[in-house]
Amino acid sequence: QVQLVESGGGLVQTGGSLKLSCAVSGFTIEGYAMAWYRQAPGKERELVASITSGGNTFYVDSTTGRFTISRDNAKNTMYLVMSSLKPEDTAVYSCTVYVRSSLNYWGQGTRVTVSS
Repeated sequence: QVQLVESGGGLVQTGGSLKLSCAVSGFTIEGYAMAWYRQAPGKERELVASITSGGNTFYVDSTTGRFTISRDNAKNTMYLVMSSLKPEDTAVYSCTVYVRSSLNYWGQGTRVTVSS
């Protein structure tokens, strides 16, 4: 059974930092692209950052320079370091593995709340 478990969310003040983890079990992430998405209250889920199997990264404009995505294939885990957090970063953050065009595995998400 494939499981993706996010952790590291919480309440932080504006300007603070958090490190999210996405631990994967039942599936080996090596060779697969992964990504972090987020869904704010009342909004659609949006891509935050992605990382290829080779470690190439992509960030959406709103997170560029503030967020860093990384992966540790040996630990079967992906990370998202978030700094200079803003209230608009408040959302549930979920991780995903892109297995193939018709299949992604998703975690349940971890909530991040940034207070002003």
